[in-house]
Amino acid sequence: MTDILFYHLQHAPLEQVLPTLLEKTLERGWKAVVQAGSAERLAALDSHLWTYRDESFLPHGTKETGDLDKQPVALVLDDDNPNGSNVRFYVDGASVGDVSAYERAVYIFDGSDESQLQQARSQWKTLKAAEHNTTYWQQTERGRWEQKA
Repeated sequence: MTDILFYHLQHAPLEQVLPTLLEKTLERGWKAVVQAGSAERLAALDSHLWTYRDESFLPHGTKETGDLDKQPVALVLDDDNPNGSNVRFYVDGASVGDVSAYERAVYIFDGSDESQLQQARSQWKTLKAAEHNTTYWQQTERGRWEQKA
């Protein structure tokens, strides 16, 4: 069964949190797919992942760059898994689909955005009712993650 982790952003934006989570995913030898809620957000994340830190390199691609099957991180708008990922990230209001093909699914939402908060609550109820192993993580003021449920 897929582990589903909900990450509630409170003190750092997605642009700060996502690269670190993706780096940890790749360190485990896993591949990742990131599903964004809009084309604008996907393009912004694509650009950001190339430049978020001077000394970093986080290889990734989109359908526009091609060869997604060879990328360790694929950025998508739909529910494809073009690179055979182990982990699927849902960001910016993307809806959780079938997660049975993944070892882990990560739902990241902005707690200051009421629509994302409501959608996260709805997703949580649906996934809990489907008896997935679901955990909720809240960001502390120091930027660490604390499991709350």
